Amino acid sequence: MKDLLKQKISTVISELQLPEIEINFEKPKVEAHGDLTTNAAMLLAKVAKKNPRETAKAIVEKLSGAFPEISSIEIAGPGFINFKFSPSYFIEQSKEILRQGEHFGKSAAGAGKKTNVEWVSANPTGPLHSGHGRQVILGAAISKLLEWTGFDVTREYYFNNAGNQMRMLAESIYARYRQELGEDYPFPEEGYKGDYIVDIAKEIVKEKGDTLKQSDDEKLYFKKAGEEWCFTKIKETLERLGVRHDVFYNEDSLYATGKIQEVIEEFRKADLAYDAEGAVWFRATKFGAEKDRVIVKSSGEPTYRLPDIAYHREKFRRGFELIVDIFGADHIATIPDVLAGVEALGYKTDSVKVIIHQMVSFVNGDELIKMSKRNAKVFTLDDLIDLVGVDAVHYFFVMRSANTHLEFDIALAKEQSDKNPVYYLQYAHARIASILRHAVSEGFTPPDAGEYLRRTDFSLIKEKEEIDLLKILIELPEIIQSCALSFEPHRLTTYLKEAAESFHRFYHEHRVINDDKNLMQARLTLCLMAKIVIANGCKILGVSYPEKM
Repeated sequence: MKDLLKQKISTVISELQLPEIEINFEKPKVEAHGDLTTNAAMLLAKVAKKNPRETAKAIVEKLSGAFPEISSIEIAGPGFINFKFSPSYFIEQSKEILRQGEHFGKSAAGAGKKTNVEWVSANPTGPLHSGHGRQVILGAAISKLLEWTGFDVTREYYFNNAGNQMRMLAESIYARYRQELGEDYPFPEEGYKGDYIVDIAKEIVKEKGDTLKQSDDEKLYFKKAGEEWCFTKIKETLERLGVRHDVFYNEDSLYATGKIQEVIEEFRKADLAYDAEGAVWFRATKFGAEKDRVIVKSSGEPTYRLPDIAYHREKFRRGFELIVDIFGADHIATIPDVLAGVEALGYKTDSVKVIIHQMVSFVNGDELIKMSKRNAKVFTLDDLIDLVGVDAVHYFFVMRSANTHLEFDIALAKEQSDKNPVYYLQYAHARIASILRHAVSEGFTPPDAGEYLRRTDFSLIKEKEEIDLLKILIELPEIIQSCALSFEPHRLTTYLKEAAESFHRFYHEHRVINDDKNLMQARLTLCLMAKIVIANGCKILGVSYPEKM
């Protein structure tokens, strides 16, 4: 209807010999203002130097009677045009929920565009801590949204198993190994102090005894053992959450295949790299930066910008048409430099979408949970899952916009009441499932979407709460597409909360199980529609939708 209205209004504007404008619609915030509103007349009036209400009146006169689905068109305020749709329109639209079932909400807007979503990308120096959870869940939800919208998504994890961090991991494990052998061996000042380092050391002692005391200078065995242990834990945590990656891309491979050196040489050929103070510099100022950037230190070690530039070029070379990077706020300063480097290599970066998420804090009621480095107690993502469960982890981490600080309330996430949004949503689904089971005991057929579509007299659906519920339910495809294209999964949680609230209002106002079998069938069909919508939304968010609670 938005598309049809847009076409019709454009035609009317042309007939009125008014200038072309971009026509947009919004859902009114006030119910009395109808189902759809546009400020087209006000925009036109501003451009054409006319009275906005008079302009709106001229448009409305030509729209009158054009669409039988529209029950009324009114002018409000300074010139808004408000549209109200007939109940029969919402009923007809809602039948698609039954026709499409578990596929309701999917679209082809992405047109199979080859898309890379890279996230988590934590180096294998320890288990995922609870703060990683926001990025883990954000990336999983965005990937699912893009898939439901028709994008061809590759999920990618980028990691580095070389460099100073891995050297320090090996030194830390080796020190704990010697200590486990009963020696007073010094622990490196900048070492990893977590208890997991002791666990790795104990496993090595159990397997190798004291045979590794005279380790090589690089501590290669300890590095490999640490990497394998940490990556196993990371993957186990992701598996617990149902989060998968198609590709694990190793930064070290960029060095081994000469991709890093290739970038430096191309920069030099284009006069975008030069030597100064013993280092290699990138002319970032040519791309809007305030100063040039070091890409190879005087020690010969590349800075983090260089492999990131090479890695993103490889994404383009692999044929990705949309590249989505999800980073924490600590990466914000480096992103412009990396994008400038990619542009310098001849690639357009408008197909790179960088999502920055803010930090997260954890509270348990009034208590702030601290992660103390001094006593090496780390609040891991596994600890959080153990406390609140997989469903709450998925839901709570995407409840707020990524660009705002998130306070994760553990006490609320554990609460089994309407105050807990994920519990409230799941309870709505379980309640509907219970109603449908009860209907079977009353002689109705098991809830099959096709059968319900055939058996239902839809003319019996006419109460306000029934129509209000349908209005929300049929929005799911548009909500999913909007969330995907804006990379904002938090809006889906808001929508699902509204859908559950609307169902509960309908349920409390109107008896579903009643003596009028035809009316009962119609209301059961409403229940089944709500169940399908809630379940489909939960699938995207990675939240379970129980049949019983």
